[in-house]
Amino acid sequence: MSDRQSPQDTVLVTVTGKDQPGITARLTGLLAEAGAALLDIEQVVVQGQLTLCLLVRLPEARGVLKELLFAARELGVSLDFQPVDAPSDAASAPSRHVVTAVGRSLGARELHAVAERLARHGANIERINRLSDAELGSVEIHIALPPERDPEELKRSLLELAMASSTFDVALQRESLYRRGKRLVVMDMDSTLIRIEVIDELARAYGVGEQVSRITERAMHGEMDYDESLRQRVALLKGLDEKVLRDLAANLPLTEGAETLIRVLKRLGYRTAIISGGFSVAAEALKARLGIDYAHSNVLEVVDGKLTGRTLGAIVNARRKAELLESIAQSEGILLDQVIAVGDGANDLLMLERAGLGIAFRAKPKLRQAADTSISAGGLDAILFLLGLSTRELQEVLG
Repeated sequence: MSDRQSPQDTVLVTVTGKDQPGITARLTGLLAEAGAALLDIEQVVVQGQLTLCLLVRLPEARGVLKELLFAARELGVSLDFQPVDAPSDAASAPSRHVVTAVGRSLGARELHAVAERLARHGANIERINRLSDAELGSVEIHIALPPERDPEELKRSLLELAMASSTFDVALQRESLYRRGKRLVVMDMDSTLIRIEVIDELARAYGVGEQVSRITERAMHGEMDYDESLRQRVALLKGLDEKVLRDLAANLPLTEGAETLIRVLKRLGYRTAIISGGFSVAAEALKARLGIDYAHSNVLEVVDGKLTGRTLGAIVNARRKAELLESIAQSEGILLDQVIAVGDGANDLLMLERAGLGIAFRAKPKLRQAADTSISAGGLDAILFLLGLSTRELQEVLG
């Protein structure tokens, strides 16, 4: 017989029915005894119901199919088989991706919407894994995308779906060695790791909130660059008692899911960092409070217990954030593909682009469209689902 497979040589055996120990052992034993080649296998059990698929290259004597049918009857399961085409060559093989849907509760409506978008872009669903336990809050959908289809178009379509819904997030990642091999997570601070903007809180406490807001608006509309806007806003804080800053830093309100995210990352051996355009007193307080490994931010000058209205050292702007991310990764011996960056503003864009996975967290549409993926409906701990971790695994890690 020729080494080249033909449709007649290869069959897909599908077994369904009530699960019990020994089914897979019995059937694969018969294949082994007959000299059949097992080319692929997938098995899933949902609510006690088994689906087992075996891709088999048959020996010249085809009697093994009859033996499989008899064995299935004895085991109380159904068995079907059909000839299939030989696997395609690598040049025309589809690219494989993982779509992660995360929400408070995912129902038929949400999953239909995701599946419909996938079908519209020619993506074939190969496997769906449930990541959450008590409720259907997160699923991982493994897809095959034809080589002529652009993954970026699919990503944009899924982002549009999530933005229109606002009740769940959908992320697309290429399936690769590095998807679950991340080792460093870098986060912005203000409106990302914490729920507030520290400079706005200080300005309100000092009675200059409106002036600071006007400068922020001008910067957002492109009327001045980030460095100049920061200098002007900090100048308005001249004379503020340092105690106000330290009291604020001691009681920073964490974003939902922040503590869970950091605890899990630390226990799994990840390195963590804050890279922020905010202020060092707050960043260092969070570093100590959460056990974060690195913290880089702007340093406010203090003389005789009062803010001088100036910063010390280089301003942590968008370019500096990206440089710091690279520096931390290099010092830790971590590839950029193994880095996750999380942020909410335009100042985070370069940092997100530099990382292997850039996540826009509760961000403006412009940043969400530029990032690899976004999270808006859930908390920071939703990032753990993007790593492929299940609720069961998280509970094991958290003890």
